Amino acid sequence: MLSIITFIGFTALVAIIAWYATRNTDESTADGFYLGGRSLGALTIAGSLLLTNLSAEQIVGLNGQAFSEGILVMAWETLAAIAIVVTAIFLLPKYMRSGITTIPEFIEGRFDQQTRAILAVLFLIAFGVVLLPTILYSGSLAFSTMFDLPELLGMSQSGVIWLCVWSIGIIGIVYAIFGGLKAVAVSDLINAIGLLIGGLLIPIFGLSVIGDGNVMDGLDTLWNSNPEKFNAVGDVTSSIPFGTIFTGMMIAQIYYWGTNQSILQRVFGAKNLAEGQKGMMAAAFVKFLIPVIVVLPGIIAWHVFEGNLENADQAYPSLVKKVLPTALIGFFAAVLFGAVLSSFNSLLNSSATLFGSDLYKQNFNKNATEKQSVKAGKIAGLILALIAMSIAPFIANAPGGLFDYIQQALGSLSVPILAVVLTGIISKRVPTIGAKTVLIGGVLMYLFSLLYLGPNTIDNAMADAASNGITDVDELATIKAEAYPHFLHIMGILFVINMVIMLLFRFVKPKKDEDIYVPEITEVIDTTPWRYTKPIGIFIVIVVLSTYFIF
Repeated sequence: MLSIITFIGFTALVAIIAWYATRNTDESTADGFYLGGRSLGALTIAGSLLLTNLSAEQIVGLNGQAFSEGILVMAWETLAAIAIVVTAIFLLPKYMRSGITTIPEFIEGRFDQQTRAILAVLFLIAFGVVLLPTILYSGSLAFSTMFDLPELLGMSQSGVIWLCVWSIGIIGIVYAIFGGLKAVAVSDLINAIGLLIGGLLIPIFGLSVIGDGNVMDGLDTLWNSNPEKFNAVGDVTSSIPFGTIFTGMMIAQIYYWGTNQSILQRVFGAKNLAEGQKGMMAAAFVKFLIPVIVVLPGIIAWHVFEGNLENADQAYPSLVKKVLPTALIGFFAAVLFGAVLSSFNSLLNSSATLFGSDLYKQNFNKNATEKQSVKAGKIAGLILALIAMSIAPFIANAPGGLFDYIQQALGSLSVPILAVVLTGIISKRVPTIGAKTVLIGGVLMYLFSLLYLGPNTIDNAMADAASNGITDVDELATIKAEAYPHFLHIMGILFVINMVIMLLFRFVKPKKDEDIYVPEITEVIDTTPWRYTKPIGIFIVIVVLSTYFIF
């Protein structure tokens, strides 16, 4: 009963504070609804960035991978800090000086309106089909397992999943569709603080259990008893072979932090460029520390449960149930609920922005007022939410590689989108046809590799191994891993191919002088960079790289 009261209390407190902070923001204007009236400060931006990124599928999925493979999976978090620094120093100034609301808007200025529409549609597909349903499902799965909801409510597991999905979805719709970006960002900041506190408590209590009440003894025991779990260099059969850090891993990271609408929209809502850069640097520093929350508990669970769990994704919820005092379960439930809600409603707000700003006003009603565009965006966001809520419960029995699945599925979009954005910034003479070719052809090439070429090549290699009488499990795993490049290597290869295609168009059919893009400088906000962005960014990069020397 106490846990239910603390859950409702903390959730209600966040909602009241978000309402109070946004009561004077005019949500009927595009800047008010989409960008929080361009009034967000550095701390709010940092909190919103972290919570938009950190959700149940990340906490549960990465800890599940850490349970199986150890600390090497921290690359998804630590290398993100480098991508955030790159974005803050090189990309953000170019975006914010042009005063844009969306990335497709930036692309229209560089190429044309059709390219903008293609990009907006690709983003909406990524949000509606991949990200929104997996966030809802994994969040619901975490709640169901962690707090034993089927037994508590007297319902079946599938019934609880449906209930959780629709509960999170409806509350997320209210926040994102009716509250706009500022309500999302303010609630994110409070939940980010709660998640950091709650998330840090889990490894502290876990290490205390291992060390019989002494956290440092627990850490010492964990380190000495499981040395193989503290090797950051992945071999060819791991989910992150070491070589992939230098190829597709950084492409996935720079796409996510440097071109992803749901992330950058938080920064575009900054009071000025300096506040946006400060917010990103604060997020980068915290991101480097996040493995303590999303990786270490998985290794602790491996030790506590002696590797005996049916499913690796049960590692985190099982550890929470075992080590967290009953009085804190309600608080942690509310924080986790906030994290799931944040990722869901942030994507929803970005979907409304993309449709209203990039599709409705450009293609359906060119004379639409700001009020009409915002209304159309809200309706589109509502429809997308309902579709995601209907799909999510059917992602039953999420595989152990849920996190990998999301990265692989997004690879089809991230590679061509990043190639188009970067080439658009680097070269002024790449023609529109080059961008369109890569946006459509790049997606098709990746899907051909992922769904046909890769599986067929691996099947043939495994058939050859079987015919040669190879039965050793480790040898078969190596043959399978070496038969076809890792999906992150494929991302790296296709990224280079996409860039080469666009640069070939630049030489074969370059833009004429009169068509060359000349960026406009916005007067809406101050675009003076923060003077400490580069030195702090360099410091963060050095700290991140040093972790690979330690482990």
